[in-house]
Amino acid sequence: MAVLKKIAVLTSGGDAPGMNAAIRAVVRRAIKEDIKVVGVMRGYDGLVKGDFVPLLSKSVSGIIQLGGTILKTARSKEFMTPEGRQIAYNNLVENEIDALVVIGGDGTFKGARIFTEEFNFPTVGIPGTIDNDLFGTDMTIGYDTALNTVVEAVDKIRDTAASHERVFLIEVMGRDAGFIALRAGIACGAEDVLIPETPSDLEGLHEKLTRYIDTKKTSSVILVAEGDEEGGAFEIKEKMSKFKGDYELRVTVLGHIQRGGSPSAYDRYLASRLGIGAVEALIDDQRSIMIGMINREVVHVPFNKTTKHHKTIDQKMVDIVEILNA
Repeated sequence: MAVLKKIAVLTSGGDAPGMNAAIRAVVRRAIKEDIKVVGVMRGYDGLVKGDFVPLLSKSVSGIIQLGGTILKTARSKEFMTPEGRQIAYNNLVENEIDALVVIGGDGTFKGARIFTEEFNFPTVGIPGTIDNDLFGTDMTIGYDTALNTVVEAVDKIRDTAASHERVFLIEVMGRDAGFIALRAGIACGAEDVLIPETPSDLEGLHEKLTRYIDTKKTSSVILVAEGDEEGGAFEIKEKMSKFKGDYELRVTVLGHIQRGGSPSAYDRYLASRLGIGAVEALIDDQRSIMIGMINREVVHVPFNKTTKHHKTIDQKMVDIVEILNA
């Protein structure tokens, strides 16, 4: 087993609150073993361009509470090509870097898996995405903060909905997964939640809203995952107009506010544990794996599993929404 002398860390894909806490943990754990750390600026793009910066203990001081990522993030068309990945590998070798830690989501890990297969380069991933859609971990870094952001926003919108006696369709992020919408919907008492994983019955929703009006309930909040089969909130509003219900629909798209902000206590804790786990996995000569957490225990999940398997919605959560709105 080769002795690690220097590792690199990068963030890729959409930013997620807690990424900085993960960077901090990687740096501090590596330094404890006298391993040097360099940060790769702007994800895989920086790997191709050789944009490396040394990271010392003081470099990561005072960043645990910051949203976003101090290493920045960007897409890289070059890294998607064999030629680009060859350049990236050459840059790592020329800078005497022995291993790589990547922080990101599904796309980040797919790139890391291909890179590891091509060059047998020790690479470990840390799940950082608000979508919480990665197989092999109960929670991803950023998900908890995004949930809290959504619930806080929905609580405020509900005040307006009640005052004006309106129905609000509130669109949340999640790509093609409904984890944010479903759990946030339960937490904020949404009257319904529309997610990609279950068929959306717009006629049934119309009937439910009509029943509410009959019982003098004049305002409601419906959460819509951006990847729902019926479309986003604006498309659903347009489709529901054909029912000519005796209710007034309004749309709010929460957008990128869900990705920003100071990470929650849990996301800081999760990022710290996974960051330490990533370095310890590399020290133990592990490669091509994601560091996840299941039942509060750190686990190692092969990249080919976390990128090829689909994380499923817990049907009990769907049932809870129905029970609470019976």
